[in-house]
Amino acid sequence: MKLLSIIVLSIFLVSCGATVAVDYDKQVDFSKYTSYNYFPTIDSGLSELDDNRIVQITDSLLQQRGFVKSETPQLFINFYARESVSRSRNTIGIGVGGGGGNVGVGVSGGIPIGGNVVNQQLTMDFIDVEKDDLVWQAVAEGEMKERATPQQKEAYYVSVIQKILKNYPPKK
Repeated sequence: MKLLSIIVLSIFLVSCGATVAVDYDKQVDFSKYTSYNYFPTIDSGLSELDDNRIVQITDSLLQQRGFVKSETPQLFINFYARESVSRSRNTIGIGVGGGGGNVGVGVSGGIPIGGNVVNQQLTMDFIDVEKDDLVWQAVAEGEMKERATPQQKEAYYVSVIQKILKNYPPKK
């Protein structure tokens, strides 16, 4: 029974996180890339504060892996997001029922809790500067509260970008 509850909890935690899809050029030798910078004209569709969060988190994670931010980079990084707002899927159910004999009647409803959520699709592109070709792309889908605090937004972006960069460079 204890094992079953651990499995259910693990599935629940994994299902709550962002999902990431990756595509890349199989002909590229990714070991040759050691320096990066950001595309000169990033139009992410996000606020300037969110752009800065993404840049700082990406810098930190790439530099931990030995990549160097350079004025003459081998890779340009571009990112952009699409967002939509939806109602929270979390609800509290209330039901009323009654009956007698062989007849039963019931009425139930759900009350939404937690407010609206922002569904976000964050795309990160790695572009070979010399060839001006897209060589690697990751698309992450996740959600956060519409009225998230700066700390919650930072935690969200750390989680998403860690999952994105976990897949770079691609394994052969």
